[in-house]
Amino acid sequence: MLPVSVSTLEPNADSKPLITAQTLLTRLSTSLRLAFSHCRPWTDFFDRTAFAKPASFSDATSRLRKNFSYFRANYLTILTAVLAFSLITHPFSLIILLSLIAAWLFLYALRPSELPLVIWGRTYSDIEKLAILVVLTVVVIFFTSVGSLLISGIMMGIAIVCAHGAFRMSEDLFLDEQEPFGLGLFSFVSAAASSAAANAAAPVIVSRV
Repeated sequence: MLPVSVSTLEPNADSKPLITAQTLLTRLSTSLRLAFSHCRPWTDFFDRTAFAKPASFSDATSRLRKNFSYFRANYLTILTAVLAFSLITHPFSLIILLSLIAAWLFLYALRPSELPLVIWGRTYSDIEKLAILVVLTVVVIFFTSVGSLLISGIMMGIAIVCAHGAFRMSEDLFLDEQEPFGLGLFSFVSAAASSAAANAAAPVIVSRV
């Protein structure tokens, strides 16, 4: 009888996992598909017969809380759309923001730790790269129009969400049993992250000799 040996390939604990641009786009696409799959029907969201002025402030907050739990994915979609529209209508700010994101991705997030950054003959460590990127982010956010544009877009999106949640009657909304009332807005993000982590895990290779 031939001997049987089982070998398991385990990743080195000291090595930094390599995240490619394709992997990042795949995870982002998966998260977006998961987010849109959680959206409630837009016919229910924009149902004109379901809108009425709240009787009191407590009634408005009660509606907002229940609508927020029921339409949370729809609200996130609207918030993202408003923010995207604000950036698209300001191309210069959009270019600056995309350049900042690209700097974070290609100089820090997607760059392997084994590949040092060398500029004009000087090698920069991970701490130095992180410090430079943080300072660059602060300058871009607080000393250009990008910061005010992002804040105004987010505030406009929140105002739309609050207005819809306060005026949309919630008596006809019923949460699923598997979907608790107090579930947070970004619950599906954690699920997407768990799915992405499971897909990114290295498979165990069993070889028989």
